Amino acid sequence: MSHERDMHVPRTDSDSVMPGLPDIHPSFIQVAKPYVFEQTIQDCIKAMGLNTIREESLRLQGVLWIDNVRKVLHLPVRTFNTAVIYYHRFRLSHPDSEYNFMDAAAAALFTACKIEDTLKKSREIVCAAYNLKLPPSEHLSPDSQVFETKAREIIGLERLMLESSGFDFRTRHPQKTLAKLTQRHKLPRESEVSELAYRISLDLYRTFAPVKQTTSTMAFSCLELAGRLLDQRIDTVESGTDYNEWNTSRPEIMETMFDILELYTHHRSSTSVGPHFPADRFLTVRIPLNQEASEQHIPRYANWIDRRHQLKDVGNAQNSTLPKDADIQRPNHPLMPTAANGDRFRTSDRAKDAAVRFMLDHDIADCEKRQVAEYFKVEMEEYEVDE
Repeated sequence: MSHERDMHVPRTDSDSVMPGLPDIHPSFIQVAKPYVFEQTIQDCIKAMGLNTIREESLRLQGVLWIDNVRKVLHLPVRTFNTAVIYYHRFRLSHPDSEYNFMDAAAAALFTACKIEDTLKKSREIVCAAYNLKLPPSEHLSPDSQVFETKAREIIGLERLMLESSGFDFRTRHPQKTLAKLTQRHKLPRESEVSELAYRISLDLYRTFAPVKQTTSTMAFSCLELAGRLLDQRIDTVESGTDYNEWNTSRPEIMETMFDILELYTHHRSSTSVGPHFPADRFLTVRIPLNQEASEQHIPRYANWIDRRHQLKDVGNAQNSTLPKDADIQRPNHPLMPTAANGDRFRTSDRAKDAAVRFMLDHDIADCEKRQVAEYFKVEMEEYEVDE
């Protein structure tokens, strides 16, 4: 009887409502960026809340660590170049509170060894760094169990290195272009200017210039700066008659030379070329460059967008909508993947069910975002009701 009585109970509206389907996330898209300009670099530092002095210190220490270890392992310069690029890109995507700079440098070198086909095991890299601190009689072999934990940590960081670069395996080596330039301008390979330019090209990787500039821009900058430092200026290089042929420009070369000179001025002892010149020599070289930049109206950074009007408009809008005691959020990280619906990827999203897809073609990514964005538009219609 109870069963029959239950069957005659009328169903309510709440019983017939189907459970809502979960929202489908359009997934995040990260497009590989072969070049990251100075403005974007500064935006990354602001977004992560990094201290500029600490950032410079960790950058120099990490590059020095990579250079010392690659010399012990007898790795070529191309592996050093690629490792430093991965180290820079990783640090622009992850705040220094999430990792140890030596672990990041080791993972960058480990990844570069694979890309440049100069394979080294993670144990060998950790062992080489460990033995640098000890006399030869106390050196350990890579098979020692001491390196087991650290070697596994480096392998785990390798994935983050590849993600930070957008799985872009294209590499740049200015030393090859520098050799071609010296031949073109009839400079002997063993000349003082050529050798100094080569050493400057290695110090250049202690700055962010390799992330910002092309190989031809870096090669021209190193060759011209070497001639200026040695007071053996090369008129054919400084004239810029073949800039178009090498797809570079004077503002980009000036920016790169200023980056190197600032490195030698503030961190002379942390470079290979700096200690061989007196400190005032770099200031003497910079004075005519400053004059040229002033006369030719060359900006300090070649690719820079004036955002003062944008920031003013945003600030006025925030002041009119937010209460005075509201917390000001940090700016969005420019290198984080974005979705078609406007979402930005964050570190906490790694545990969520949101995929990140990596692309090399920027046009294809934009086209896909436009197509997917149509399904996430919220359309509203307004009606006037007469009362």
